[in-house]
Amino acid sequence: MFRRWHKSFYTLLITLLVPLAAVAQTDGTYSGYSPYSVYGIGQLHQAGTSWNRGMGGVGIAARNRRFININNPASVTARDTLSFMTDFGLTPRLGWVSADGKNAYNTTFNIEDFVISFPMWNHTAMMVGVTPYSDVGYNISSSYTDIYTGKNSFTSSGNGGIYQVFAAAGITLWNRLSLGVQGSYIFGNIDKSATQKYADETYLAFHTGDSLQVNSFGVKAGIQYEHPLTTTSFLTVGATYRISTGLRGHHLNYLEEGAYYKDVFEHNLADYDLRFGDELGVGVSYRKSDVFMVEADYTRTDWRKSGFDTTPGFSNKGDRTFASSAGQAVRLGVEWTPNRSDIRYFLKRCTYRLGAYFDQSYYTVDGKHVDSVGITLGMTVPVFRYYNGISVGLDIGQRGLAPGQLKERYIGINLGFNLFDYWFQKPMYD
Repeated sequence: MFRRWHKSFYTLLITLLVPLAAVAQTDGTYSGYSPYSVYGIGQLHQAGTSWNRGMGGVGIAARNRRFININNPASVTARDTLSFMTDFGLTPRLGWVSADGKNAYNTTFNIEDFVISFPMWNHTAMMVGVTPYSDVGYNISSSYTDIYTGKNSFTSSGNGGIYQVFAAAGITLWNRLSLGVQGSYIFGNIDKSATQKYADETYLAFHTGDSLQVNSFGVKAGIQYEHPLTTTSFLTVGATYRISTGLRGHHLNYLEEGAYYKDVFEHNLADYDLRFGDELGVGVSYRKSDVFMVEADYTRTDWRKSGFDTTPGFSNKGDRTFASSAGQAVRLGVEWTPNRSDIRYFLKRCTYRLGAYFDQSYYTVDGKHVDSVGITLGMTVPVFRYYNGISVGLDIGQRGLAPGQLKERYIGINLGFNLFDYWFQKPMYD
């Protein structure tokens, strides 16, 4: 009876959450908010599920049969035979920005991921899902007084984001070497606009903006090698590489002056020779059974040939010098489960995580990267049987570390639902 209820719970959850994900992409609310998302395609999303983000975003060298790891497609083969896993994540976020003694606050809510993973044949497995790729959300206003036109105002705002639907498959050879490949369809809408208004109505206000519909296909390959140190401890090294691919889509630019003039320009993004940057990642981890794991990752992305610098709708230079660049990130994470089988103390069955990261942006502003630094905390509470659990994480950080840069501080809460079951079994009693 429990088994039938458990599968019904899976079906109900998937039925409810997939339409919710679609609504979140189209309802016009901010999925993310950062003044720095005015540049390029916005703020790149930190990859991974709530499990990864609780450990600073590591996962390139992680092999864990309890949780889905989407940071390396080779890790999909780390699982129990016949296991079926689902992960769904949410992130409410509080941020505040300070500059020149002034502060502004904002809250956002985003669907992080929806992923399912299942075995195929011996030593092979697959996962499919959807996750954000980048977020655009900002609203910047300023006012000034002119001797001719009086008090005037200028507002710049943006909204939207890019998502990726992906499918990945992996195989393990000789019980140590795992290979994986992932294909993605990347798509989304970004709207950016600017409005200038004058107190003197004899001067016409103007409104200009860009509406971007983007799409692309991406390919990512991964490899992991797990070397046993003892019967219960393992050292794993891993690497991933995401190929640079062209960006396609449609660009609509418009200009309005008062109520008398409006002009619209349409462009095909393929004419601009735009590209997503490539990414190389390496990692190393140490794991002792299901009790303890520590990992360190390094990634480098190269967007210098993206073409964003000179393309309207992406450059958004204003009075700042924006340039595509190469970024990098360093991530550290630790996971600890005191005793997953303890029958007396519930807290010993919980899993605890700690992480830290340094992230350098894929662009520069006035010749300086926009760096981020933060710490993460995480915990998974077991529910039902097997490896089912609810994961909760905390991400506390700051973006904009260089002198003179706008300081953006944020607190994000990661909430994940980890569902696990065995399929295609033939029990004698049900």
